[in-house]
Formats: sequence, structure tokens, C-alpha cells
Amino acid sequence: MKSMLEKFTFIACFFLWSVQAFSQPYGNKGVPMILDTDIGPDYDDVGALAMFHALADKGEVSPLAVVASNKHELVAPCIEVINTFYGRPQLPIGAPKGEGATKGATQGWPQMLVDKYPHTLQSTSQVPNAVSVYRRILAAQPDKSVTVVTIGFLTNLADLLASPADSLSGLSGLDLVRRKVKLLVSMAGKFPEGREYNVFVDSLASQRVFAEWPTSILFSGFEIGAEIKTGLEVVRNEGLKGPVKDVYALSLPLAPADKLGRMSWDQTAVLVAARGTNPYFGIKRGRMLVDGGHNSWADDPMGPHAYLIPQMPTPYLTQLIEALMMWEGR
Repeated sequence: MKSMLEKFTFIACFFLWSVQAFSQPYGNKGVPMILDTDIGPDYDDVGALAMFHALADKGEVSPLAVVASNKHELVAPCIEVINTFYGRPQLPIGAPKGEGATKGATQGWPQMLVDKYPHTLQSTSQVPNAVSVYRRILAAQPDKSVTVVTIGFLTNLADLLASPADSLSGLSGLDLVRRKVKLLVSMAGKFPEGREYNVFVDSLASQRVFAEWPTSILFSGFEIGAEIKTGLEVVRNEGLKGPVKDVYALSLPLAPADKLGRMSWDQTAVLVAARGTNPYFGIKRGRMLVDGGHNSWADDPMGPHAYLIPQMPTPYLTQLIEALMMWEGR
């Protein structure tokens, strides 16, 4: 009887380990994290950046940088506005210097933010090359320690993989990522297959990153964030002040589809990057394949990729994410 119990316990523990492979905490120091955002075409990035800072204030994230995958002139100033509001004006910011997308926000909130809140940057062209920011920061971190969270286009990560050894690191970009990065969390794709904005805007970069990235990748697909509508409580909170409330108050009324709140794609990626998948989501292991901006999926229980599947009821996730979006800083 005892041997059967021991055998059952071993199997149960192995199953739990396999499910939680993307859920390993870093203890009380927080997850060393670089956030890569296209902040501008949509405003869920604003909520995700607020969560990034809230989790940093709570000691769950050790913020290393915020880099932009969007070359629009107001992207870096908006990042600086939000970083400054949350008490981190010196957090490094980078942006693409070569080919890359330039996407504005139709609701006009970037101009509102830079008009209303303190910042020093006047345009995205003023910040360093995102690849240089990545290389400098990664070179200084312990091996297998950094979580990269991409909630935008894959431009910077493709450029990083292609980067040669330089004065910042004697390693190629591919080898630097292999040595320093623990996990890539990406809001990208639609599962098990589909066509999603972050993938197809720079589809060549997406194809390269998801084929060549040398660490595990965890995907939060379109279908996950589409079910989690946030922002209404942010706007209703009469005691809340700041850029997040201002952006949602301006933007939500402009689209009938957002009457119940804005879909929260990017927030889910930040959440699982900081806290792991359990108890929020389950995972499906395998490999993501990209062809011309369309993604498909190959199941593989030992695969290097995984995508989130629903587990916690949506109302609980919504409340949790919205509470982090309403964090008012230290």
C-alpha cells in the first residue's frame, strides 16, 4: 500500500511540475524584467505598463527597462510619462533605429499624456537603439535570470538575435539571449491558429523570433485577453488620478465595442510573467509556427513553447487585473 502511495505521489508531483514549468517564482527579489511594448496603436499597453510598475512596487518585479517596438514620435515620451508618474523616471527606454512600424493611436491619448504630464523626451528618436539597451542590460544580469515580456511587435527581438558581438558584450545576440534570458512571455498569436496584430505587423521578425529564440516562450493569445474587459472600474474610481485613468476615460467612450471595457491582451502577459501561470491559467505545450503573419500550432508535450488556456473564472481575473491597473504608486 505504501509503495503504491509513494508511486502515486511521485506521478502527481511530476504532473504538477510539468504544469508549473512556466510558473517558477523568483522569491522576494522580484522577477528581473524587460518590457517591450508598441504602446500607441491600442491602450491596453497603458494598463499593462501600470501593472508592470504596480508589481514592481509590490516587490514582484525588478524592472530593468521599457523598450518600444513602435517608432511613432510620441511612444517614448508616453513611456517616460508613465514611468515618471510611478516614480521611475530613470528607467532605460529604447526604440528601433532601423526598419520598424510607426503606429499612432486614433483616440489621441498620446498627445493628451504629453500635454498634461511631466516628461523630458520630445520624441522617440531621442532614445537609444533598443538593441543596445537590451545588450547592455542583459550583459550585466546573472545567467538565466531575465524575463522578457513583449506586448507589441517582434522587431526589437529579431534585431537582438541578429546583433553581433560588440563593446557591450562579447557574445552574439543569440548567445547573449541564450545565456541571460530565462523566459520570453509574448502577447502574440491566436490559438490554436489565426492571424493576430502583433504577429503580422512585422511578420518577418515574428517568424524569425518564434523559430530561433533559444529559451522557452509562453504565449498569451488574442483569445485570452479578448474575454477580459477592463477600464470601467478605473474610470469610475473617483479617488483615482493619473495617466491610466485619463487614457481610459478618454478612449473607452470612443468605441461602441468598448462599452463593457477594453479587452486586456497585454495585461495578461505581464501578469503571468510576474506571477506564473497558476492559478490563473493552464497551458498547452508545443511549438508556434508563423507563415506570412498567420500562426499555427503543433502539439508537443516536450515542446519549447506553450500558450495559455482559461482556468480562473473571467470575473476574478478582471477584478485582479483592474486592481493592479488602479495602483497609485509608492
